[in-house]
Amino acid sequence: MAAAAAGEEEEEEAARESAARPAAGPALWRLPEELLLLICSYLDMRALGRLAQVCRWLRRFTSCDLLWRRIARASLNSGFTRLGTDLMTSVPVKERVKVSQNWRLGRCREAILLKWRCSQMPWMQLEDDSLYISQANFVLAYQFRPDGASLNRRPLGVFAGHDEDVCHFVLANSHIISAGGDGKIGVHKIHSTFTVKYSAHEQEVNCVDCKGGIIVSGSRDRTAKVWPLASGRLGQCLHTIQTEDRVWSIAISPLLSSFVTGTACCGHFSPLRIWDLNSGQLMTHLGSDFPPGAGVLDVMYESPFTLLSCGYDTYVRYWDLRTSVRKCVMEWEEPHDSTLYCLQTDGNHLLATGSSYYGVVRLWDRRQRACLHAFPLTSTPLSSPVYCLRLTTKHLYAALSYNLHVLDFQNP
Repeated sequence: MAAAAAGEEEEEEAARESAARPAAGPALWRLPEELLLLICSYLDMRALGRLAQVCRWLRRFTSCDLLWRRIARASLNSGFTRLGTDLMTSVPVKERVKVSQNWRLGRCREAILLKWRCSQMPWMQLEDDSLYISQANFVLAYQFRPDGASLNRRPLGVFAGHDEDVCHFVLANSHIISAGGDGKIGVHKIHSTFTVKYSAHEQEVNCVDCKGGIIVSGSRDRTAKVWPLASGRLGQCLHTIQTEDRVWSIAISPLLSSFVTGTACCGHFSPLRIWDLNSGQLMTHLGSDFPPGAGVLDVMYESPFTLLSCGYDTYVRYWDLRTSVRKCVMEWEEPHDSTLYCLQTDGNHLLATGSSYYGVVRLWDRRQRACLHAFPLTSTPLSSPVYCLRLTTKHLYAALSYNLHVLDFQNP
């Protein structure tokens, strides 16, 4: 035992010595670490990688997060927002940059996580190590295995209550708020058996969002409604907005002062309109040149002043409310003229879209016009839209009619 302990101490001492700063070598290595950090901050990714091969001390030194932050902020899906906020402080920045190169080059491994026998129109959400997905009139919760590319087959929970299919749902305040084809909204507590459903619209509820204790819903009945989440006031409508068009998508502003609706574009007004959350009054509409039928199927806020939209007219549009509400500041066109069902971003440079045919998922660098990569997830006999997309820094999840697919960028 004593000999083994002594051997371990010798190995630890040798490791410390190898990681220590070299006693001999260029005078550059004898500079204070602060100056070395400043000098190395001008190196690009390849130069830092080469410098790390010189010795073990430089390998440790060049792995410092400070040296990789600038590179990570310019990379795709590295866990940094456009404003520089680090969303994944527990993961070394250098490791995230490595995986980011796989996103840039389109290197990934495809697998199927779930299959179902009947054609579905699934929606999903991610939270921590769990995936929530709608199947028919249920919402099921699954736990990821540590690799993030596979699921435990037995669901963690099954949330029921709708008489028809779940069209859409969100996670908020430990609740699942679901919108059903039966015209009802369901409120389920994730960690208990509490479930309430109430009649919300005369026809199917296509979309729902919840922030700050407020629920907004949109329906085929050409209305959007505002509801409280408070347990004692569930089902009490605060505002009913006559949109005069079918509502396909909806999102609440991060400021909790307004919400945006995406409609079918069958009238003589923009399909994107922003409403005051407190009064229900129209604040403004976005764009002025939408062709008839250019309905908006997905819309999301990226910040209080910026949002993205996509839909039937095959474009993703990026809107900045500080510059103009008449014209978007950037747009990307689906190259095969397919409807865009859904979109997701990393909050920075990466954009992912799901198309209406052959389960095509496209990755875009928002600094460029052209698509980076396309991944067709179905063959011709089983052509399916991509109904929902979700992503992490390592994986992209795509829900289609018969399968839930994963693209693994960590282990391509």
